[in-house]
Amino acid sequence: MNSKSGAPTRIAAGFHAVLAALRANPRSVLEIHLDETREDGRAKDVLSAADKAGVRVLRVTAERLSGLTGGLHGRHQGVIARVQIGTQFKSLDDLLDGIEGPPLLLVLDGVTDPHNLGACLRVADAAGAHAVIAPKDRAAGIGAIVSKVASGAAEALPYFMVTNLARTLSELKEREIWIIGMDERGEQGLYEAQWPAATAWVMGAEGEGMRRLTRERCDTLLRIPMSGTVASLNVSVAAGVCLFEARRRT
Repeated sequence: MNSKSGAPTRIAAGFHAVLAALRANPRSVLEIHLDETREDGRAKDVLSAADKAGVRVLRVTAERLSGLTGGLHGRHQGVIARVQIGTQFKSLDDLLDGIEGPPLLLVLDGVTDPHNLGACLRVADAAGAHAVIAPKDRAAGIGAIVSKVASGAAEALPYFMVTNLARTLSELKEREIWIIGMDERGEQGLYEAQWPAATAWVMGAEGEGMRRLTRERCDTLLRIPMSGTVASLNVSVAAGVCLFEARRRT
């Protein structure tokens, strides 16, 4: 889908996602579709925010909303927004140059499931990460499902899809950002290990883990201590454990 300017667009679904888009980058919101039967407080919040941002709101049927979201059905909660794809930062370097204090980054290698990506964006935003980075060839893009699961984080947190992840990690190292790979065979446990304040946490896909070149770029490999019978955690849970521990130490 493209806007009149030719720029690609995507659908943000649900009240959290739509309001987050209006607050974080209102100029990216092209139009909003709101269930014609909704007159409650949440609908009024969207109408008020859209009015302040100068964004057109179309009152449509629930069936029309389901069609626009491509199968999300009731999970759109009665509202979607058409959002121009882009970021307030021209590049990852642009973002890093503007960070005050040590960067906290999440790197995803091979996370192709949109539900997992949405959950990772949500926990990264909650932990105060500055950005999420993924390779273009092995990653889910931001779409309606990701936006819904992320509950507003997809609109607020920069998400960079890079051509060469291994090279990007090398460039982060040149900025003195410590690259920490998470692996069940890691050299140390998360809570006993020490690391600098500036960090990028690398998570591989469940089952496959990180690719060889990604692993080789890591400064260290750590593991999350497991006390129960399960051998691993969902990638979004593991990301949350690591990012909140990193934030706790800063």
